[in-house]
Amino acid sequence: MPLDKTWQLIAGSAVAGLALSLATVAAAGPWDSGQRKAERDRAASWSRTGGADHAAGGLPQAAPSAPGVLAGIGRTPRQVTAGGPGLPEALEPLLADRGLGDLRSAAVVDTATGQVLFESRAREAMTPASTVKIATAAAALAALGPEHRIRTTVVPGTGPGQIVLVGGGDPSLTAKKKAPAGSGGSLVALAADTARALKAAGTTTVALGHDDSLYSGPTRHPIGVNDNIAPVTALMADEGRPDDSVSGPVDRTEDPTGDTARAFATLLGERGIKITGEPAEAEAPTGAKPLATTLSTPLGGLVERMLTNSDNDIAEALARQTAIASGQPASFEGGEKAVAARLAALGVDVTGARFADGSGLARADRVTTALLTALLAKSADPERPELRPVLTGLPVAGFSGTLRARNAGNSPAAGLVRAKTGTLSGVNALAGTVVDPSGRLLAFAFLTANSPDPAAAEKGLDKLAATVAGTTGP
Repeated sequence: MPLDKTWQLIAGSAVAGLALSLATVAAAGPWDSGQRKAERDRAASWSRTGGADHAAGGLPQAAPSAPGVLAGIGRTPRQVTAGGPGLPEALEPLLADRGLGDLRSAAVVDTATGQVLFESRAREAMTPASTVKIATAAAALAALGPEHRIRTTVVPGTGPGQIVLVGGGDPSLTAKKKAPAGSGGSLVALAADTARALKAAGTTTVALGHDDSLYSGPTRHPIGVNDNIAPVTALMADEGRPDDSVSGPVDRTEDPTGDTARAFATLLGERGIKITGEPAEAEAPTGAKPLATTLSTPLGGLVERMLTNSDNDIAEALARQTAIASGQPASFEGGEKAVAARLAALGVDVTGARFADGSGLARADRVTTALLTALLAKSADPERPELRPVLTGLPVAGFSGTLRARNAGNSPAAGLVRAKTGTLSGVNALAGTVVDPSGRLLAFAFLTANSPDPAAAEKGLDKLAATVAGTTGP
């Protein structure tokens, strides 16, 4: 292998930590929504580099790397002049590719220094598609922290013999007996605990109500019925999916709250609790002490799962959780105000930005590449460890999530580029981090619009990311 390639891979391993030893993996504990908590904690303890390699499920796949012992090869990293001509000269002709469309914006920054290494129309707000999930993630983590868990509870109702299933907006809630994505809210466990509490009180027959009033406003995303997102409610199991899928487009239920309540009634019946009548809408009494509670995956894990799989349902839930934590209504409008305010409080420039939704499905969303790279750099800041899941959740080129098949194989970016993809009709985007040949962790963002061919646009974006990965200063 050429020495430059070997050095690039060693630097990627040492600085980004893209692979852990099997011994570390074995000791890391159970999966947390496709990411290992031990890796997240380890990333938070590092310097401004951050990041580790994760696969979407099972054991992590090792990214191409070598032992992180730089002294072992008897050389030190090449000195790089920040803002040198190497990167601009390499990127400008690629950015001019007509396959990217007639609107293009780009930014590349050094996360350690904040130095802008390349930019082109970086402060022009454009439709970001799913790269807006980076903003949603940062706002939610800033508002609530990575260890926050969302509660789903069962409380006594207002009437005799009534209990109420109360939704807290947990997007990891599942009705499956075996949780599909690691630890998280479980209707099965909630039913078992509820049945135990009822029987201890001498009750075996109840009426079941359900309360999803935590959220307000329309439940339908403005795009209408779409297999990329379920109706947005505070009480929903398995993202309203009728099959065993855990990500990707699929037809969703029209009544996620009702379906969840009926599934819960069945689970109670299996545990010796008779339900009279059909589950019905009910209002939980204010201040009622829960009979039982189940907790979501920690917020950091939800962020990682959202980013890796580009999960729209989690994104909309996190926007509403941010709104609740910020004293705003848990609606599309409340989420928009709360996300913008939280990002501004982080010290990033939100001029011209709009967060019409949390997922990026809304074409009304607007962000700049300068904003995206600022958020990525902020997430790498050792003084903001609570934001680290923004980095550890990004898909890895050639290995995981929505980048599994992109910049794969022999690409110089394989295993080194971590980035969030964004795709709408005529809109293609890519924003993330990469370790350059000198060992710097760079944040990059590319937004394009009006591309004639989405496949060509994706290839153009991948070339841009690979070029950032392989280009150094003079």
